[in-house]
Amino acid sequence: MTAIRVLVVDDEPLIADAHRAYTERVDGFEVVGVALSARDAMAALRSEPVDLVLLDLNLPDVPGLEVCRALRAAGSDTDVLAVTSARDIAMVRAAAALGVTHYLLKPFTFAAFRDKLDSYARYRDQLLGAGQVAAQHEIDRVFATLRAVPADSLPKGLDVGTLDRVLGALRAAPGGSGLSAAEVAARIGASRVTARRYLEHLAETGRVVRSPRYGGPGRPEVEYRPAPVGRRPA
Repeated sequence: MTAIRVLVVDDEPLIADAHRAYTERVDGFEVVGVALSARDAMAALRSEPVDLVLLDLNLPDVPGLEVCRALRAAGSDTDVLAVTSARDIAMVRAAAALGVTHYLLKPFTFAAFRDKLDSYARYRDQLLGAGQVAAQHEIDRVFATLRAVPADSLPKGLDVGTLDRVLGALRAAPGGSGLSAAEVAARIGASRVTARRYLEHLAETGRVVRSPRYGGPGRPEVEYRPAPVGRRPA
């Protein structure tokens, strides 16, 4: 398995180092370089293969969007995740037009950052290989993986805070082991019914996977674990 190769670009050394550290905490990603200017970023991109650029749009020498334009003009298929404080809608529109896969506003939490990388990794997994897609729904699924789940898209009765706690409990399970609904409920201080509702929603949206747990009498118990991301053939 080959890790997704990441270049971090930010003109603030402390912020660049924080983004590097965040990236290295996410399974399946490897930081191959840190650049503090657009010029350094373009030099790094010419010197070694990069899958994803974490790009600040407010760089001191050249605007970050010009880095995107240069990549596209050169025919590069390197993806870009904008990590910026720029909130101007014209900037957002220009980033989308240049194929920026995600737009993450500073400041942000590690959980929000990790979710962006996780969805990007699933997106890459779905685009591996050659050939053709079989149907429209397969294309829709690829593009849907790039979209974060907004609060107002959750089923009635679910909230983002509890959803994040459920995901956090699964990710904290020792050795990547799966957890049952009862075990998740105990970790987040909720009822088993509540935990199951969130787990089933996460399973239906592809963010966790279900599997049977054998060993006791009667029917096997269902356990849940985060969906694997960033894994692709070497």
